[in-house]
Amino acid sequence: MSPLAALAAAWLARVAAGPKVRYCADGPPSRQSIFFANHQSHLDFVVIWSVLPPEMRARTRPVAAKEYWTASAIRTYLSVEVFRAVLVDRANPSLSALRGEMEVLLAALDAGDSLILFPEGTRGSGDRIAPFRGGLDFLARERPDVDLVPILLDNLERIMPKGEFLPVPQLSTVIFGAPLHRRQDESKPDFLARARQAVIDLEPGHP
Repeated sequence: MSPLAALAAAWLARVAAGPKVRYCADGPPSRQSIFFANHQSHLDFVVIWSVLPPEMRARTRPVAAKEYWTASAIRTYLSVEVFRAVLVDRANPSLSALRGEMEVLLAALDAGDSLILFPEGTRGSGDRIAPFRGGLDFLARERPDVDLVPILLDNLERIMPKGEFLPVPQLSTVIFGAPLHRRQDESKPDFLARARQAVIDLEPGHP
């Protein structure tokens, strides 16, 4: 990773999204984590990555859609050389492809990296958080010592509307919740529902 390019990308993301950052735990995360958030735009992981402390950012890899982030030379450069993204192929939903992607994510965790992922699997409208898919449960079960940190993103769907490549600068909000872990006796549906609720509970004014 080019340190200068990484600094420039983080600065540009903060300029475009003007993120207001809040922590519901004891300050910024410092332990190895799987950050999971609601999905509003292609700018989501860039903004989360940009607001992490520099030492955490250097060892955090976003999980991103291969078909989007390799669609041009500049996106490929950013995703591979700057963000060190783990690119997943959503166009190939076969079981063998899914298993291969999970092994790549486990290898990244075993190398000491943190991950940013979006368990909804696709972008939403910003009005409702869709049910979570099973990848988060698999990773939590296979690597139980890694912190699972819920994140709520707000207003990014207006900053980077669907179908647009350039952001429309506005203010956004990034709220980090307290870390959680999968319980040993917890079923997959129960865990995914609890993880999704942990993101919903970060919404301002939510009881």
